[in-house]
Amino acid sequence: MEISPLDEETCLGRIGTLAIDLGNSTTVVAFQGENDKSPELLELPPISRFKGEVPSLIYSSPQSNTLIVGQAVIEKGLAGVSSKNLIKNFKRQIGAKESSDKNQQFPELSPEKAGELLLEEIWRRIPETLKIRRLVLTAPIDTYIAYKEWLLKVCRTFKVKEIALVDEPTAAAMGAGLDPGAKLLVLDIGGSTIDMSLVALEGGEGHAAPIAELLRFDNVDLQGKSKQILRCAKVLGKAGIRLGGNDLDKWIANHLLPNEPLSEPILIAAEKLKCRLSENDLSPIDRLNENVGGKESHLNLELCRDELEKLLIERGLLNSLDRLFAETMAGGRRNNCGLRDLQGVVIVGGGARIPLIKTWLEKQTQPAALLTPPPIEAVAVGALKLTPGVTIKDILQYGVSLRFWDKKAGNHFWHPLFIAGQPWPTTAPLEVVISASKVDQSEIELVLGEPEITERNQVIYINGIPTIQEGPLEPKVNPFNEKPTIIFLSQASQPGEDCMRLKFSINEQANLIVEAFDLRSDEHKQIKNLGKVR
Repeated sequence: MEISPLDEETCLGRIGTLAIDLGNSTTVVAFQGENDKSPELLELPPISRFKGEVPSLIYSSPQSNTLIVGQAVIEKGLAGVSSKNLIKNFKRQIGAKESSDKNQQFPELSPEKAGELLLEEIWRRIPETLKIRRLVLTAPIDTYIAYKEWLLKVCRTFKVKEIALVDEPTAAAMGAGLDPGAKLLVLDIGGSTIDMSLVALEGGEGHAAPIAELLRFDNVDLQGKSKQILRCAKVLGKAGIRLGGNDLDKWIANHLLPNEPLSEPILIAAEKLKCRLSENDLSPIDRLNENVGGKESHLNLELCRDELEKLLIERGLLNSLDRLFAETMAGGRRNNCGLRDLQGVVIVGGGARIPLIKTWLEKQTQPAALLTPPPIEAVAVGALKLTPGVTIKDILQYGVSLRFWDKKAGNHFWHPLFIAGQPWPTTAPLEVVISASKVDQSEIELVLGEPEITERNQVIYINGIPTIQEGPLEPKVNPFNEKPTIIFLSQASQPGEDCMRLKFSINEQANLIVEAFDLRSDEHKQIKNLGKVR
């Protein structure tokens, strides 16, 4: 039986992309319509705690055949119980190698089954007013391949035309607004873990930009069939610790109520107090109160930000962060990457709101810029950015090059416009400014071609020793058409004078299109069907 939040044939709701970022403590759900400028977080009662945030909790009782998910577990007072039926912190175990610890931690449900149940429950509760054409999911980079195989099995029952996957560091970087090709440090402070990663994104000048990996297209699973090349962020250094926001809540509760057991109502109050003390407009000495379990309760938590920061330092939070930072940057140095090579530092997760952590990170990572996107939804929003609003039909296998005249060399050369591995249709045009190459030039001659695939450098092994074997410096390019495309200028131009701005793009039919703008007259021309890309 297929699980579907909507009927594709009869639903007239908003069409768009759904992003699910499965987290160890919180799972984020965001939607962006095809005509929307920005994404929105979805409210999914009764399993969501806030808009877009579903606690990653499963309570399963085979004896009574009941399944409780997300915020409903907290509302029923089951989140703090000690029971083999309560499954939490399972995300990081999905795709990990088998171990005795893994089996002992989840005696009732495997982490893979818990994750499956959570995703299915979220999918069931997507509002019927939304028509999901594409589902994009996120995956931890260190277990990406195994995690992907698990997701493919889980999502086979989901009625959706396209399913895509993106690694979490790349999604976090995109959510923070960094460009393809950037190197960055990502600090992810979740409910039960703190992870630090030094990563290099795919893309940049002369390289294909990162996109989500398509797992299903047009209702067909692409496992083993897709020509798409996997492009994940490259991890240069990484470190983690099983310490997170839930532990900070316990520190606060134990500090303020040392003689009380750590019950769920006390921990909920401690978390609320921690969040309120992290608000930007709060003075360090302003004291806040949080009642435990309602107004009738005699228990009360009271703290100011200065006292909270002192507590976190005494309990060793900053020392732990220091060790993570040292280990991560040591990995970076082994890969020739230091702080001055970073284009940004991104902090995500619920703990990203805590001023003490932001101040520590900013001081440690100078001169790199600290970027603070919305901490909870940054990864999900970044995943949406990596799945263009138009349908991805394929990726370029060969590319497109433009022939130009090099006056100094006295010869024609080919300049790459689109390269193998780029997705199409394109989401934004590529601009090129053309200069005149001869006296009184009255027209521009466009010659476009398709490069042949050649390896410029290839590593071969001779007697077990890796040896770089160089290929041809200039790849052969096959022109699209026998006759060049001619664009007439509004007035004669002289050598070296900028005269035309060209905007190249690839449409849904794989046609190469160019828009021409005469820089002297502002005249605009559009030329279609310069050639088919492949």
